[in-house]
Amino acid sequence: MRRLSKILVRLLLLLTAIYAIVVAGFYIAMCQPPGVFSSVMAKTPGVVFAIVPFRQMWLRARAGVLKVGDQAPDLSLETQDRKSKVQLSSFRGASPVVLIFGSYT
Repeated sequence: MRRLSKILVRLLLLLTAIYAIVVAGFYIAMCQPPGVFSSVMAKTPGVVFAIVPFRQMWLRARAGVLKVGDQAPDLSLETQDRKSKVQLSSFRGASPVVLIFGSYT
């Protein structure tokens, strides 16, 4: 009986360590650029989403450091017709800009 409990404790410690490594790996991936993160997520089996606390990790990893009044980070986006690019900084001081990311479908 004593030997069985030792084995169970060791197994529990091993599973806890594996879980911690998996969670840390996903958190590190979430802190990477979107291309890297998406390649990790594309290879992730569905069962992992039930085990790992993705929402809490995502909110912490992508919290950002901007405050009200800070200048927006500069970025460039392709136009809808894909013929040119628009740089956000080109609008600085000219007019307000509203960026909407997402899908309405």
